[in-house]
Amino acid sequence: MKIKELLDAMDERGLPLVDEQESIQGVLVKMLRYPHTRLVYVVDAKETCTGVISLGTLIHYLFPRSFEPAVHARFIIPMITAETARDIMNKGVIYATAEDDIEVVVKKMVKAGVKEIPILDRDRKVIADVTMLDLLRHYHAAAE
Repeated sequence: MKIKELLDAMDERGLPLVDEQESIQGVLVKMLRYPHTRLVYVVDAKETCTGVISLGTLIHYLFPRSFEPAVHARFIIPMITAETARDIMNKGVIYATAEDDIEVVVKKMVKAGVKEIPILDRDRKVIADVTMLDLLRHYHAAAE
């Protein structure tokens, strides 16, 4: 089964997209609007996905004093001077396409240790997102 078939069976939901120049506060607001996800997808002016911001990254940025001082010195200046989504995003986006087999996507997600990924088109625009809960629902429905 392909991801596109899973997407067709899912209820449509909004996507937490933010522009690279969005403020950190704007990223927080966007994340709060989409409770199904723990990722915000960062896009450029052409709406191409350039990175992701996880809830964990946002928590580290907003509550730095709550963490052990095990931060490497090279990360201190960027963390202090970060102002935009681009400044804190992870550029190593793990993603899938609508044409990917679900089994391949599950293996990719497990290997990477991620619980959700964006689904990108060939222009790297976010067309949907899939969470492990979506995949579990699919497997549970198939087993019945």
